Amino acid sequence: MLTDLACRRATPREKPYKLADARGLYLYVLPSGYRSWRWKYRFGGKEKRMVFGPYPDISLIEARDLQQAGARLVRSGVDPSIDKRQRSAAQASRAGITFEPLAREWHENQRHLWSAKHAADVLSQMERDVFPKIGKLPISDITPPLVLEALRVIEARGAIETARRARQRISDVFVLAIASGIGESDPAAGLAPAMKKLIKGKSPAVRTIADARKVLEATEGQPGHPLTKLASRLLALTAVRSGVLRVAEPHEFEDLDGEMPLWRIPAAKMKLVVERKRDVAFEFLVPLSREAVETVKVAIAFSRGAPLIFHSVRSTRRPISDSTISKAYRDAGYSGVHVPHGWRSTFSTIMNELAEERNRVGDRAIIDLMLAHVPSGVEATYNRAAYMPRRRDLAEEWATMLVGDLPPAASLLDGPRRS
Repeated sequence: MLTDLACRRATPREKPYKLADARGLYLYVLPSGYRSWRWKYRFGGKEKRMVFGPYPDISLIEARDLQQAGARLVRSGVDPSIDKRQRSAAQASRAGITFEPLAREWHENQRHLWSAKHAADVLSQMERDVFPKIGKLPISDITPPLVLEALRVIEARGAIETARRARQRISDVFVLAIASGIGESDPAAGLAPAMKKLIKGKSPAVRTIADARKVLEATEGQPGHPLTKLASRLLALTAVRSGVLRVAEPHEFEDLDGEMPLWRIPAAKMKLVVERKRDVAFEFLVPLSREAVETVKVAIAFSRGAPLIFHSVRSTRRPISDSTISKAYRDAGYSGVHVPHGWRSTFSTIMNELAEERNRVGDRAIIDLMLAHVPSGVEATYNRAAYMPRRRDLAEEWATMLVGDLPPAASLLDGPRRS
């Protein structure tokens, strides 16, 4: 067996030569004087060689340790040279791949499972909340504290559910990283207990028509963008989900100058399973009151042909943020009292109480239908056009109670006004 002294005294010759140690390990000496450790072994019945590295950077003891580690791999059925290449490739990948491109790859892999709107929402949320914080960091450098720091920013604006969804999506990206040999762990996996708890329950909402009018008066009477005020009013008048309203397009509104004005919401935009989102039979029809028609007309005119009526101030192809109307309500003093989604509860409470007072037994089911609450097993056509005359009557009654005494929608294009 070799000694360290023999290795140090190994001088170059005219031709390369070997100084054998044991178990196939030897020091290979070139005419240039370069010395390196090599190992000869057999795998799958074939003789193979593996280079460990230069001497004296790798000492004799270290070379023997490497040989023994390689021998253990052979005994377990793994070719050491292939294992070394795989580990080197993984290390190179970890050093070169940052979070954002891998997240975009994950998104592309998943988008066929989602509706187009949901896919766009997921990417938008990553671009807004996640990429600015960790997008440019190498996968191997992202730690649980860094992920939690990004999530805390989302929580700070009150978007607890959004923060929890962001954590899950970050975790999914790291699962892809691990499966691809790029990452070794998921720093987002164990963070759920450290995040703010989501208190589930009904969305804060006012319960009387007088309070509902006050919400609109206060919101519309303060400084704000006209589209925000118009979106708030139409949301209150129709009681649709805010996500549907934010992506409303001009072509969805029909017969605005006729007797049967209608908002035809595509199934792809409704809260449905993916299969139903692709079925035109599940589109949702919203009969529009006179006040709703007026609001839609003003909003469309103000948007000047933009593809989205209630678009962002930065881009006509992007909807207003899901927090835009929420902020307007908070600024008006309704934090914890009323939120955009609360209009659905307000409409349901007030109209159901009215139905009970006036003994309108059949109105309860129709009110649920107007909120797109369709009982399981009911055919799509029930959701589409059933009881349309009565739905139109109820929409008119609700609008008259809610905004009958308020200034016209066109006044929302002006500056702040006093109620």
